Amino acid sequence: MSAPLKAIVTGHSRGLGAAIAAELAAAGAEVLAISRRASGAAGLKEVALDLSDSAALADWLGSGALSDFLAGAGEVVLVNNAGMVDPIGPAGSNAPGAVATAVALNVAAPLMLAEAVIAARAGATPLRICHISSGAARNAYAGWSVYCATKAALDHHAACVLADALPEVRIESLAPGVVDTDMQGTIRATPEARFTSRARFVALKEDGALASPAAAGAKIAAHLLSPGFGETIATDIRNL
Repeated sequence: MSAPLKAIVTGHSRGLGAAIAAELAAAGAEVLAISRRASGAAGLKEVALDLSDSAALADWLGSGALSDFLAGAGEVVLVNNAGMVDPIGPAGSNAPGAVATAVALNVAAPLMLAEAVIAARAGATPLRICHISSGAARNAYAGWSVYCATKAALDHHAACVLADALPEVRIESLAPGVVDTDMQGTIRATPEARFTSRARFVALKEDGALASPAAAGAKIAAHLLSPGFGETIATDIRNL
């Protein structure tokens, strides 16, 4: 019997993360899913953990649970999907604590998990790391100084890991397009004074132009497992 594919997916309790986790499980992967709360989805090994709490994440990573899960893997996949769009507003109007929470969830957690998974895999077990990034990483939006900066950090992290030339490590920072998730609801509920591009996102919803989480998740999972994954560091699923 061949060694199994083992996948770790963050932010799996709903939306895009739930769809990616389900697709990987359907493809035969053993999936360890990490979110603030368990979803009860069949076929997943779930961990309830607030990834914006860096100390709690560090404690979990030091517990041996990750190494135990990865033991015997023939290939490993890490999908850093968990993230938040808040705080939204012009620079200088955002609470420092809210900024710290966003940086912890959007940047610290993916980087901590990437470091831990690279270190915990046995020998040169093939590893694929997918950061769920955003077009906001590559374009500046008024009111999104925190969100844009955190997503740009993921793009640059992927480029630096590639430069490390680690054996059997592929990495990609992947924008999923505009997906009909709770994050989009948060954007549409933001006052125009705090996010001047709000009308554009309202129109996308009204025009039926948002991708469904299921469709986007299926495309991401298929690309993640494809031979072309990692050939381009910063990509957009709509262009693949």
